[in-house]
Amino acid sequence: MMRDKQKRFLICRIDRIGDVVLSTPLPREIKRKYPDSFVAVLVRKYTKDIYLNNPNVDEIIIYNEEKTSKAFFENLKKIRSYKFNYAFMLLPDERLNYILFLSGIKTRIGVGHKLYQFLTFTKYVDRKKYIPLRHEADYCLDMLRKIGIEPKSIEPEIHLSEDEKTFSLNFKKSLALNGEKLVGVNTTSGNSSPNLSIKEYRILLEKLSSIKNFKVIVTDLNPPSEIQNISEVEYPMTNVTLRESIVKFSSLDVLISSSTGPMHICAALKVPTISLFCPLPACSPKLWGPLGNKSLILMPEEEYCQTKCPVDPKKCQYIGSEKLNGEKIFEEVLKFLGEKI
Repeated sequence: MMRDKQKRFLICRIDRIGDVVLSTPLPREIKRKYPDSFVAVLVRKYTKDIYLNNPNVDEIIIYNEEKTSKAFFENLKKIRSYKFNYAFMLLPDERLNYILFLSGIKTRIGVGHKLYQFLTFTKYVDRKKYIPLRHEADYCLDMLRKIGIEPKSIEPEIHLSEDEKTFSLNFKKSLALNGEKLVGVNTTSGNSSPNLSIKEYRILLEKLSSIKNFKVIVTDLNPPSEIQNISEVEYPMTNVTLRESIVKFSSLDVLISSSTGPMHICAALKVPTISLFCPLPACSPKLWGPLGNKSLILMPEEEYCQTKCPVDPKKCQYIGSEKLNGEKIFEEVLKFLGEKI
């Protein structure tokens, strides 16, 4: 197909890991409708690993995040060279909005009613104050609905090469020497969601590591000092690349975490997850829950939220909750994995 007639799409997601994972349905759904189209993604350097080896992505473009005129024109020149017909800006960003406008992309779609979008004749999708509440991945796909593409699935996906699949199997065998279930625990969230206190995570880790049929690993890149050096617990992801983490996540039998990037990575890899959430709309599993995998959502009791909620999710550690603490989560993990003490 001639380049000047080809549909050429740019998907822009220049934010965090979980958000980028939830943008992965877009290339697939575009290719389903237009198999001969050219699809590129614009992402931060750190998150490019999420899209590596994706058969629905023809090009990964790295966004220069520097707030300089040099970076602005570097991004502009790079994007303009691809002669895109369509651009989707999944996160409102004024600087990127003007880059897309000056790149000569005819159809540009953003989120919400921003003045800079109005000034640049950018189309928009409206989340209507999240009423009714839907999943973030589904909101992202509103971009495609805007141009007449009706998605068939909102499930995210991450693709591994054959070599990566082999590495994943060998990684698991190196830890679970006797065929134990590989249990991952991610204790940090980057303040992106309510999370268990590190004290309760230590209790959980100690109890999990006491189960003969479990091999427990901490999946944090920089594990907090309070949970280091727990007997029978391994820390194999310290200071590895995001792609290396993704491959190692694929070896897990379950990941236990708050609502954070690793949870979304595991869901996209079809790895089972046990996830801590709260019912606030901005943190709700209906908006941010794992998609496409076997999962268990754990939330505090209703009375806890009514009487002890700090309102700011970054400050919530479920302290005093009878349902979300190391002991209770341990019991839920055993039931989820079909284990008995």
